[in-house]
Amino acid sequence: MVSRKRGDIPKSLVRGQNRFEAWRRSREVGARIPDKLWSLAVTLAETHGLSRTASALKLDYHGLKNRVAGRNCNSSSVSPAFIELTPSPQAPSTECVVELEDGLGTRMRVHLRGCEIPDLAVLCRSFRRRD
Repeated sequence: MVSRKRGDIPKSLVRGQNRFEAWRRSREVGARIPDKLWSLAVTLAETHGLSRTASALKLDYHGLKNRVAGRNCNSSSVSPAFIELTPSPQAPSTECVVELEDGLGTRMRVHLRGCEIPDLAVLCRSFRRRD
């Protein structure tokens, strides 16, 4: 078993520090952190923990925490633009339109034909949890 001292930083975290420092030296003032670096930070946080990663990379703990939670909530980093729910064979031919809006103004309009209420509940929950 390899013992580590408290101040030791794993090599992968040091590489992450170096990439963030290089970006910070070359960026324009006010530039946002690129998605590739955020992805690296999330991966490192999943491996080494949020607090340690946020400290090493000089990132806001809560911002990193939200990104880690967002990645865990979505299996892919890109949200689908269209989801088709197939109706069950016994579903009545009912039809409805549901419109959802979150606190940030993001809207989703769903036109349902022959869909069951549990399908709608799952869809609404996933819309609410995506941020």
